[in-house]
Amino acid sequence: MIIDRDLQSYLIHEDASIQEAASKVAANRREIVFCVDGGGRLLGSLSNGDIIRWIGAGASAGVAAAVGDLCNRRVRSAVSGDRETANRLLREVLYVPLVDAERHVVGVARQRHPGEGIKIGSRIIAEENRTFLISEIGNNHNGSLEAAFGLIKASAEAGADAAKFQMRDMTGLYGKRTKSQSEDLGTEYVLDLLDRFQLSDEDLYRCFDYTSSLGMEPLCTAFDINSADKCRAYGLKAIKTASADLTNHELLQYIVDQRIPTICSTGMSTEDEIRETVKLFQTSGAEYVMLHCNSTYPAPFRDINLRYMQRLQELCESVVGYSGHERDVFVSVAAVAMGARLIEKHFTLDREQEGNDHKVSLLPHEFKRMAEGVRQVEDSLGTALPRILSQGEKANRISLGKSIFAVDTIEAGATIQREALEIRSPGQGLSPNRINEVIGQKARRTIPAQTPLYPSDISELNPISGDSAKPGFRRPWGIPVRHRDAKKLIEAINPDFVEFHLSYRDLGIVDADFLGERYECGLIVHAPELFEGDHVLDLTTPDEAYRRRSIQEMQRVIAKTKALAQRFRKNGPTGIICNVGGFSSVRFLTAEERAAREVQLRSSVRDLTDPEVEIWPQTMPPYPWHFGGQRYHNLFVSSSDILRSCQELGMKICFDTSHSQLACTENGWSFDEFMETIGPFVAHVHMADARGVDGEGLQIGEGEIDFGNVFRVLNNKAPRASFIPEIWQGHENDGEGFRIALHRLAHFEQR
Repeated sequence: MIIDRDLQSYLIHEDASIQEAASKVAANRREIVFCVDGGGRLLGSLSNGDIIRWIGAGASAGVAAAVGDLCNRRVRSAVSGDRETANRLLREVLYVPLVDAERHVVGVARQRHPGEGIKIGSRIIAEENRTFLISEIGNNHNGSLEAAFGLIKASAEAGADAAKFQMRDMTGLYGKRTKSQSEDLGTEYVLDLLDRFQLSDEDLYRCFDYTSSLGMEPLCTAFDINSADKCRAYGLKAIKTASADLTNHELLQYIVDQRIPTICSTGMSTEDEIRETVKLFQTSGAEYVMLHCNSTYPAPFRDINLRYMQRLQELCESVVGYSGHERDVFVSVAAVAMGARLIEKHFTLDREQEGNDHKVSLLPHEFKRMAEGVRQVEDSLGTALPRILSQGEKANRISLGKSIFAVDTIEAGATIQREALEIRSPGQGLSPNRINEVIGQKARRTIPAQTPLYPSDISELNPISGDSAKPGFRRPWGIPVRHRDAKKLIEAINPDFVEFHLSYRDLGIVDADFLGERYECGLIVHAPELFEGDHVLDLTTPDEAYRRRSIQEMQRVIAKTKALAQRFRKNGPTGIICNVGGFSSVRFLTAEERAAREVQLRSSVRDLTDPEVEIWPQTMPPYPWHFGGQRYHNLFVSSSDILRSCQELGMKICFDTSHSQLACTENGWSFDEFMETIGPFVAHVHMADARGVDGEGLQIGEGEIDFGNVFRVLNNKAPRASFIPEIWQGHENDGEGFRIALHRLAHFEQR
């Protein structure tokens, strides 16, 4: 059982309409609301099924009827604190309202969902969220407030989500001791350290305040009821209990009764004892996390038994974590792979200091390395859903994979025989495992010799409706081309303009070898990202020699653009789309580092100013793939940064819908708000769908983007912006992917 105290999503006034109730039921995803009077007293319940039956019956009042007229007045409830009744009722219903003596609703009891986490401040510790990293400072400050502040600051810099301390009522825990009192040697050593190194309550509160000021959550292990009460009074969002207190049910019950989430270590405990504590938490409606732990300092690796976390999760039916006392960082990183969503490790600035905890603590650079490893493991865990290709695999599958090729020309209508086919690289067309589907089929087009076969060559379904006619759009539209296919695609598709995607090799191509003298369509150029010698363009780098090389390469791009422009219709300066750089290899840049990169970009743009061209920086995803190597991108990712850069540089941009949807998904931004912000600065658009945080360049309608809404925003904010379909491998089979995209986009624009 768990007890929800946030009642706003559950309660609705008796005078509210059925429509309002339906909206609340949809929003809270619990399929029920509880009807209360003006004083908050329980009147009844209203389920999603009740609402559907009412509307389906066609009652004259319809959705305007009052909730109080329809609610079930025989709703079952329990008195707050009567856990036995609440648990009994939960065997029959999903939700039980908890009321006080005057029938005021004070909580709602429900069953805990498997794997359900807890909320600590603004952070939710749950299976699908990032691992919560606790720097256990404990008493490693050795009684010095200044040292404590240094440990807190170092914890924040190392990547901790929380800094945790310890609080004890020494007299209440150990009584009044005398010098003549005999103690066990180990106990005597611990008590001596605690006497000398314990911070005062006031100093601990200062530590909590400082922790919050650095963006971390302050936490504390309470060793007794008096200390737990002080933690509650301060306002800590969760309280930790030590392994030694797992069997201290009086302390645990007190914390639970205060409705404070509890983090409970399980070291030094048997499974039966763990079961008893879990039962206490469950019957009390507690929010809790159980931590697997071995309470040896340091814990031998052979005794840690990480696999037990999986059993622990089954026992406690909630999210689990790991509290580590072993040396180094690898076990904690592995614990995340085993399901831990909270990691607690001791933290120190000097392992040689007095005190046993220092010896098993991580130094700042070690904690930072652990945090980096945890984040890498989190990213790599993914899901157990059916396997799909990653973006990097798609690129490698084309260059390294194989497909079915025609040995000689296969005429349209001819029956395809096995001897007419061969399997070889690259993997651009049908995969070799489909060769038996191809044999015996009639070719739906003439397939030139030594070219790959595509799905449409054997499919009876034509994915394009009316593709022979030029699509109609309210804005200029074009297609991406390379030198080798530009002439053919221009003749076949008849676009308003073409966007030349240049490679660094194309800069030395003789244009006349591939192109005619003159075309009636316009021209946009996409600059290369990669240049000879594995030089990835970066106009923002602080490495001056690297930046100067990038400027020189862009000057070559500008020269090629001006030469190409002589063959196409001109309506002012030719746009050059450019990934201006700003990537990093191992992490995202800080705000200060990004600001320094923007200064470098302004200098580079000044050096590249030319009246015949306009440079349009492209909006970028957070995790771009630069020729097989994942990077972190930092510029032209967020709408606020894009807005500022465009205003300061006086530039327009190329809005890549796929890139920016990925950025919004990663950061939890509204894609609509993103478009509204950058819209006035959009000169050109790359239209492609996206899914997740790295599924880019998808065919229109096969991802998560609402392109009807994209056109709505663009029509309002950037009515003259041109666009192309930027579909992954859309040029294959005479631009089939581009044709499909244009057909679907025309449908979305007309909505």
